[in-house]
Amino acid sequence: MGFLTRWFFAFTLLALTFNPTQYNYVNWVRDYGSMNLSIAVLLALILCVGYIIYLRATLRSIGAGGMVLVLAIVGALIWVLYDFGVLRLDNKSLNVWLGLITLSFVLGIGLSWSHVRRAVSGQSDVDDIDD
Repeated sequence: MGFLTRWFFAFTLLALTFNPTQYNYVNWVRDYGSMNLSIAVLLALILCVGYIIYLRATLRSIGAGGMVLVLAIVGALIWVLYDFGVLRLDNKSLNVWLGLITLSFVLGIGLSWSHVRRAVSGQSDVDDIDD
């Protein structure tokens, strides 16, 4: 499972939760959640499990400082693209998609970092177990 697969699943998790289209969990709950409360709760718990997996792995591998650094790098890249006229930021929908891509990139790197570190340094990350 490579970085692109991990990134894609992070993007899918974020986009299923919220995106600028009408096809997302937030809009569905707003429109139909009261009629399907059991399904809304089940889906919320499934999404929550996905977020816990990604956030825990990201915080353990790159930490909060690493997350901020990756966000800063992607933000600087967006700034460069904007300065060179490649990207326009007047479209609200595009801005939301850029935010989703940015956040999913951070989560994808966080989930992949242990694999990158092992490949570069030869050292594996392991969980600390207290007996």
